[in-house]
Amino acid sequence: MMLSRPKPGESEADLLHFQNQFLAAGASPAVKIVKKADKRKGKEGSTDAETPSLQDSKDVVMLDGFPDTLPALTPAPPKKSKIKSASVHFEDEDPEERLESHDRHITAVFSKIIERDTSAVAVTMPVPTGDPFPRAFHRSEIKSEVRLGADVLYKDGDFLTSQRPCLITGEGLGSQKSEEEAQAIHRENLEKLQSMSEEEILQEQARLLAQLDPSLVAFLKSQRGNNEGQKKELKMEPNRPEENSISFISVLEGKTDVSFSPHTDDDLPVKPRKEWIHMDNVEFEKLEWMKDLPSPRQKKTKKGMQARFSLKGELIPADADLPTHLGLHHHGEEAERAGYSLQELFHLSRSQVTQQRTLALQVLGRIVQRARAGEFASSLKGSVLRLLLDAGFLFLLRFSLDDAVENVMAASVGALQALLVSLDDEKYLDWTFSWYQGMAAFPFVPNNEEEEEEEEEELNGTAKSQDKKLKDDNKPDPDVARYDVVKGLLKTKIQHRLRYILEVVRPVPTVVLDILHILTHMARHSSEACNQLLDCPRLIETIVREFLPTQWDPKVAEPGFLLTSLHGVACASAMKFIRVLASGGRNATARLLNTFEMKSRLSRFIAEDPQDVPLAREEALRLSTEAFRLWAVAAGYGQACDLYSDLYPVLVRILQSLPELLGGKSPVVELAVQRAAAVVTVLTHVTQTAGYTADSNSEDGEPIPPPPVAWSQVSGLQPFLETSLKKIFQQISQSETWQTLQPLTTTCVIFLGVYYSAYSQQPSVNPVDCLEELEHLTSEMLQPLLSQPAIDSMWDLLRPCSALCNPLSCSPAPESVGSIASLSCTGGKPPLSLVGSKSPFPFLTALLFLINNITHIHKGLTSKYSSVLGFKGLKDYLHQSWQTGPPSVTPSSAWILRHEYHLQYFVLALARRMAGTCPDYTQHASLHHCVAMALLSRLLPGSEHLAHEVLLDLAFNPEFLPEGKAGGPEAADFSDILHLGTTFLPKVTRGALLRESYQNLPSIRSCYLSHFVHLQPTLMRSQASYQGRNYLVQSMLLPEVRGPILPSDWPFFPLISLYNKVTNAETRGAILNSLPLDFINTVTWNLQWVLLLETWRSKILQSIPTAAKLARLMCVFLTGSDLFLEAPIHRYTAALLSVYCQPKILDSLNLDAPLPGLASFHDLYISLLEQFEGVSFGDPLFGVFVLLPLQKRFSVHLRLSVFGEHTNTLRALGVPLQQFPVPLERYTSPPEDNLNLLRLYFRTLVTGALRHTWCPVLYVVAVAHVNSFIFSQESTTQVDAARKSMLRKTWLLVDENLKKHLLYYKLLNAESPLGFDLYEQLPPMRLKYLQIVTQKEITEDASAVDS
Repeated sequence: MMLSRPKPGESEADLLHFQNQFLAAGASPAVKIVKKADKRKGKEGSTDAETPSLQDSKDVVMLDGFPDTLPALTPAPPKKSKIKSASVHFEDEDPEERLESHDRHITAVFSKIIERDTSAVAVTMPVPTGDPFPRAFHRSEIKSEVRLGADVLYKDGDFLTSQRPCLITGEGLGSQKSEEEAQAIHRENLEKLQSMSEEEILQEQARLLAQLDPSLVAFLKSQRGNNEGQKKELKMEPNRPEENSISFISVLEGKTDVSFSPHTDDDLPVKPRKEWIHMDNVEFEKLEWMKDLPSPRQKKTKKGMQARFSLKGELIPADADLPTHLGLHHHGEEAERAGYSLQELFHLSRSQVTQQRTLALQVLGRIVQRARAGEFASSLKGSVLRLLLDAGFLFLLRFSLDDAVENVMAASVGALQALLVSLDDEKYLDWTFSWYQGMAAFPFVPNNEEEEEEEEEELNGTAKSQDKKLKDDNKPDPDVARYDVVKGLLKTKIQHRLRYILEVVRPVPTVVLDILHILTHMARHSSEACNQLLDCPRLIETIVREFLPTQWDPKVAEPGFLLTSLHGVACASAMKFIRVLASGGRNATARLLNTFEMKSRLSRFIAEDPQDVPLAREEALRLSTEAFRLWAVAAGYGQACDLYSDLYPVLVRILQSLPELLGGKSPVVELAVQRAAAVVTVLTHVTQTAGYTADSNSEDGEPIPPPPVAWSQVSGLQPFLETSLKKIFQQISQSETWQTLQPLTTTCVIFLGVYYSAYSQQPSVNPVDCLEELEHLTSEMLQPLLSQPAIDSMWDLLRPCSALCNPLSCSPAPESVGSIASLSCTGGKPPLSLVGSKSPFPFLTALLFLINNITHIHKGLTSKYSSVLGFKGLKDYLHQSWQTGPPSVTPSSAWILRHEYHLQYFVLALARRMAGTCPDYTQHASLHHCVAMALLSRLLPGSEHLAHEVLLDLAFNPEFLPEGKAGGPEAADFSDILHLGTTFLPKVTRGALLRESYQNLPSIRSCYLSHFVHLQPTLMRSQASYQGRNYLVQSMLLPEVRGPILPSDWPFFPLISLYNKVTNAETRGAILNSLPLDFINTVTWNLQWVLLLETWRSKILQSIPTAAKLARLMCVFLTGSDLFLEAPIHRYTAALLSVYCQPKILDSLNLDAPLPGLASFHDLYISLLEQFEGVSFGDPLFGVFVLLPLQKRFSVHLRLSVFGEHTNTLRALGVPLQQFPVPLERYTSPPEDNLNLLRLYFRTLVTGALRHTWCPVLYVVAVAHVNSFIFSQESTTQVDAARKSMLRKTWLLVDENLKKHLLYYKLLNAESPLGFDLYEQLPPMRLKYLQIVTQKEITEDASAVDS
């Protein structure tokens, strides 16, 4: 019967009627609904229930497009439902059928199931109890489904021989015969297994594993793997069966490993009980922390262990067994080890608990302090400070400063002070303050800043600094702090936060002192840092108002008084900060004195004796000392000198009390001596200022206002100090007293030098009176002093205390980091060091300064001091110092070496005066000239005046080159004759050139001085400082140190300067057809000076690599087109080439190493080849420079360039073999192994590009290498084929001469016209090999013809 379909317009009743008809007919539907597999379930064949078929009894509507559960309101990943298939099913569906349809693998596990007979089993009723409710069901009370048998079962570990089943126990059967039935099943399983072969068992095992859920198999395998190392025997606990388990997968794999949980409550200090709440299921993993910690022990491994620190910042040894009550075990990792790692302390510093944050910052600060002291250098690998800074420690402290809790702020200030400040550095800077030029210091700017892009030459120094400042402003704070911590901190406006802490928070004295120390360190950074601190609103006002008040409570001076706040009490650290701030520049000093009213406070603290100041005695002395030092800095700029008239009585009273220090044995005598030295330093600068009243105009023509101090006001100071000095000199034999008074003695001697220098220039002074006073000073004081044995021993101490002779004495500290400048004085310097307590350098420098001023004023007294240069200790020191390479330039070494260079300069200045007056001086001339030349290449920025004086009076002084008069040129000629060296000087000898150079020394000096004119601005600043022109001094901060003033290769500087000038002109398009005459003279004088040094001062230039010298000489050929053809230039270049071609110098030649000032030697050589091709005219001298880098031990790329891209040079390289100064063995040995170069050798020979008549040197080289190659015995396939091919081609050559040379080459022979010897006939082995190769070639040719 056809059922009609519904039509449009029919009602719902009609539709229901059609449905009843369809169901009554039982017909199959036209469309079958098939539900797609759920994508979340994975494969389509998942175990989800199939869509149930429609039944007649019930109408079911299924919407396939909608999910079964409502979607979540917020986007989230869909959850996998494990019971989704059971969520919808029919009521009359048979559960057994559903189980059968899904559990397909059950028959594979149990293939034959036999029901037991339960007809005889009695039915038992539940046992009634007295409880009001049934007892709750606990799984732990039910015995384990897997029950272990006797121990005998597992002793042998073999499943097939076990007498009891491992999996089936029969407990679930519930009958008395359950064990018998389980035993019967076990026997049946054993019989089945024994009847199967091993392959069948493995196949069955694989099939069974394939049918199981892979995740279940993986889980069981992982459980078995966790227990493979445990014993197979297992002790059973009958009362805790649930703790024992057998790995099911091990049975499936034929293994009987037994896995068990090792956790028991035997080793817990508290036994858990089931009666306790939530202790019905004991989780032993979570109770591990209650156990006693195992004893720590050193791991026997080469891998380092994590460093752990105590709360005091001490490093705890790895095997230290410390008690737990110390609070050092509150961490998760390595629980048995005491102490905290840096990572854990960082984590603790971010805690929400204030005490934890404070403790972490305090411990980190103590760790930093100990690290800077070098306590961890021998114990830890790497740098603690560098690790902390890389981890963000600096900004952790900066963020902690902004914390609202005062304790956290205090801890972060302490840690920041430990990171930045070294109190020992400050101590030694204060110690050297009163030395010669001791007020001036290098800025604390790290010298490891990132390499910046090269600036254009048009930018001057100011433009460069402004451009650099703009770049730093655009960089993020961490990038700036990475190479300069102080600059990075200032970029975060840390000074504003420190001002807030001082002004508003008003912390305890310790925090205040730490902040002042931090500010002092920042002020030492640079003049820019000083200006930022000065510009910080209310910072200086707060410090001056709170810590430099004019009056305060006198109770603070009472013994035993507990100072709870420094606010309102004068503090020496605050005065020191102001003093360091004033060192940043004269403008900063003027602002401090006037705007911030420091001039009135200077008067207040200087006028009152330290004994009367209501402070502790030591603090009062330090405060007075810092006040005098601040006044000395101001007087160094010519400022605050008007206070001199007001405080003159105070100064005289102090000078009158100086002799009292001789017998003083009080504990504060050292502080009193430091104060007295500061007073004399003030008087020195006031005297300098008064001494220049005669200069009415400055050098640029602007009038200078007269200082407020007249010479008549300072002229009466000299008797006081001279009298005190005489008394001190009487104590020179008492080492302890002399050592204590040395700072005062040094400043007094410096004062006398300054005084007499200014005294001699005063128009009101009679010159005769001045000379008489100097004679009196010499005879009455200085000559007796120089005859003292103690002075002799001081000269002997120069060498042990020298930083040049002992470079390790100024090496950086173990924990020094490049971003924080430090003087590496932490822990103190040894007594026998340049700044040590027994150092003779400060006093001897001052003494030499005084003697130089005396001999400058009164030249007739020069001979009186000739004994100074004759001291054995001084000569030994000078001889050692110039031969030893200087230490690398660091903030610590620059600070120390600057003072040592002062002493050397004064020795040389005295020697210059001795040279023209003392006939016996010649014996010291060579030594002093070597010292002067070494000093020129070592002097640091700020000492340009000294460098200028050495260049002007010492370096080119004929008196310091006695070889020019004593037969030096003749000795050079005799040396050339003895060595029989090849020379390019057929007409002029080296001796004649040396004689000419010696006569041109004045012109050579003028040449070099004119080429250092670019240093004129810095020279003017340096002269103002060294000559005592205080009104011109701009800052006590010296220029930043990036290296010495002059480069190490400064003798080549004029030549390099001309090369750069010509190259830049050619780059801009200018063509120089002819060079000016001064160019020729400049190059000639440069070459003359280098020839003098290479001949008579060769050790001076040893610091310059030989390759660098050759590269500089190549500039002669690269500058202009025909400069090298000028006769004088050609002669001196040839003479220098002969020097550099000596065997020892050739051995030291290394062209592969990086050269200073040269980006790439290969590029320079290519330029030289191009220049040679263009303008050489076949000049042999030019050709030698082209041939020198082609030696076999240098880069093969240089030879490839000549024989590859620049074969045209081979036509013009006509250097005769007899004139070639380098042995050819350096070109032919060892044999060439570069196949490409060998092919190029062969090609140039065959094509005629390389001929003996054109280029004899390279012809010999190419023939030697090709001959060695074609008859070599190497067996590599590629090389062998190329060798045979080249030999066949050689045999077939038409050019018989070339063929003979290539085949019959024997060995090099310099006497032969060819440059090598030939075999008369080939050796038998070579002949046989040649016949084999060529016969094969003939055979192959014949076969080719036949075919």
